[in-house]
Amino acid sequence: MSVPEAITSLQNPQVKRLVRLRERRERERDGVLLIEGARELSRALQAGLQPETVYLCPALYSPDATQLAPTLPGATGLSRAAFEKVSGREHPDGVLAVVSAPRPTLPEPGPDAVVVVLHGLEKPGNVGAILRSADAAGAQSVLVLGRGADPYGPNVIRASQGSVFTLPVAALPEDEALAWLSERGFTTFACTPDAPRSYWDAPLTGRVALLLGTEHEGLPAHWRAADQAIGIPMHGARGADSLNVATAAALVLYECARQRRAAPAGLAAS
Repeated sequence: MSVPEAITSLQNPQVKRLVRLRERRERERDGVLLIEGARELSRALQAGLQPETVYLCPALYSPDATQLAPTLPGATGLSRAAFEKVSGREHPDGVLAVVSAPRPTLPEPGPDAVVVVLHGLEKPGNVGAILRSADAAGAQSVLVLGRGADPYGPNVIRASQGSVFTLPVAALPEDEALAWLSERGFTTFACTPDAPRSYWDAPLTGRVALLLGTEHEGLPAHWRAADQAIGIPMHGARGADSLNVATAAALVLYECARQRRAAPAGLAAS
């Protein structure tokens, strides 16, 4: 595939729009996502998302980009300087797309569904890493509450390695999330450092919702009042009293997966 003559002017209206779309309010106003990176765009395409516009810069191609580019008809070329202007990466790979924002629907949960609930997490790297772990460990969906990190922001997409497109991720008001979990019989587990019960001693089978809050403030009181509270024991001798929230989420998610391997299918939590 040949890329059309590249846009070179940094004042070009398309270049200016791409720069604006790095801001959440601009993406929400236009109803679009900004997806950068060949791997991430590949996963978005596999999930059925359709690009509004694709931008390519062959001078920056990675091996993955070189393989993907011929499958992207109608792409717009950008010069190296223009692409680096709109990119949010230190080492861009020459692939970027504007895509209509998805409207994910939460599937009806199976008897052993695991749902991750994120309350107010602000760091895109943590949100993206949790999405990646949730996908890898077989969670059914992720609910994002509050005005923390945009679950479909470019940095979250990158940190998730595109996993945000492979499982349902829904941003919901708190009351809707609580009602959805309650109506479907989920057992809620507040993940908090001061919980008296270790996560590996908790019955994490059946329909389970794992509640995670910010590292600084944790979960608000009405979410800490979950069915059960679980923590991760700290055995270090040098003062570590908690783990990064993404690391903690990965541990508990894989404990859920381990218990499901050992338990009969459909065993309810008790």
